[in-house]
Amino acid sequence: MTTLVLDNGAYNAKIGYSHENVSVIPNCQFRSKTARLKTFTANQIDEIKDPSGLFYILPFQKVDFLDTNIIITEPYFNFTSIQESMNEILFEEYQFQAVLRVNAGALSAHRYFRDNPSELCCIIVDSGYSFTHIVPYCRSKKKKEAIIRINVGGKLLTNHLKEIISYRQLHVMDETHVINQVKEDVCYVSQDFYRDMDIAKLKGEENTVMIDYVLPDFSTIKKGFCKPREEMVLSGKYKSGEQILRLANERFAVPEILFNPSDIGIQEMGIPEAIVYSIQNLPEEMQPHFFKNIVLTGGNSLFPGFRDRVYSEVRCLTPTDYDVSVVLPENPITYAWEGGKLISENDDFEDMVVTREDYEENGHSVCEEKFDI
Repeated sequence: MTTLVLDNGAYNAKIGYSHENVSVIPNCQFRSKTARLKTFTANQIDEIKDPSGLFYILPFQKVDFLDTNIIITEPYFNFTSIQESMNEILFEEYQFQAVLRVNAGALSAHRYFRDNPSELCCIIVDSGYSFTHIVPYCRSKKKKEAIIRINVGGKLLTNHLKEIISYRQLHVMDETHVINQVKEDVCYVSQDFYRDMDIAKLKGEENTVMIDYVLPDFSTIKKGFCKPREEMVLSGKYKSGEQILRLANERFAVPEILFNPSDIGIQEMGIPEAIVYSIQNLPEEMQPHFFKNIVLTGGNSLFPGFRDRVYSEVRCLTPTDYDVSVVLPENPITYAWEGGKLISENDDFEDMVVTREDYEENGHSVCEEKFDI
C-alpha cells in the first residue's frame, strides 16, 4: 500500500508519495486583483498573469485517495478540537486506510538519527513562516518540558520589510508576494550588526551593502532580480524606466529580528538564547549531547549567514568545556518530509499508525493515545 507524506507548513506544503520525489507547493489559495472571481490554489500561481497584490485566502488540505496511508504534520500542542477535525477529515472525508499525525520536528529528528546512528539526542530548530519552534529530542521522544516557541517567522519578516519599504520608498503594503521574493533574494544575516550598519551609511562605491532590486512589472519582467554591481547607478536616476528598490541596511536589519525580536518591540528571546535556555531546562548530564547536535530546519535557515550566526552566539552562551555543533541540512525545507519518507519505510510503521478500522471502532480516543502531538 502506498503512503502519502504531507509536511503541512504555513507557507509551503511539502507533499509526495514515499516512493516518489517531494513537491514543494504554496500552501494557500489566492485571488489576484485582475481575476477577483477566480480562485487559484497552490502551484496554480504560475497561471496568474499579474501576481501583484495577491489576496491570500486559506491554508488548504486537499488530498483524495483510496487505498493510501498518510503521514501528515501539525503544530506542537495543537488544540484538541483541531486534532479531532483533522481525524474526521482524513478518515471520514478522504477515506485514508491509515493515518500518522506527527510534528514536523519528529520527522526531522528521525532523519537526523538515521544519518547519525551513534547520537541519542538532538535539538531541532524549526524556523518557519509563522513561528520558530525549538524542540529537544532524545531517542526520538520529544522533551516537552523544554519546548520553546518564538512568535517570529518569515511572515513577520516579510511584513516588517513591507512597512520599511512603504515608509522609505514605495507603497508596497499590498504586495506580499513580491516583497516576500525580495526578502528571499536580498536579505542576509549579519555577523557583526554594528559594523554592517556603519558600512550601510557610507556613500557611493564604499557602501558594499547597498543593492538595487528591479521589481517585476509582470509584462516584460516576470520575476524581480538584483542589479549586478557594475550596472548600478550610484547617483542620479536610471534611464531604463525599470522600477527600482534601493536596499541597504534593510538587507540585514530585517533578519536580525530572528536574533533580537525586542528590536521591534516583541518581548521574546532570540533564537540562540532560546536554544541555550531550552537545553538548560534539561538534566545536566544530557546537556553536552544537545549542544553538539543542533539541527536547523525551515525556510529562515536559508538566509546566508544564518548558521554561522547561530553557532557563534550559542558558542558565546555555552560553557567552554562543551562542544557546540550546528548542522544545516542540504535542503532544510524538505528535511522533515524526507524523515516522513524514511518512517513510512520502517518495519514498525504499521504499529505507529491508526487504521480506519481502529478509528471507526474507538473514535478519537485511539488517536489521542497513539499520537504524541
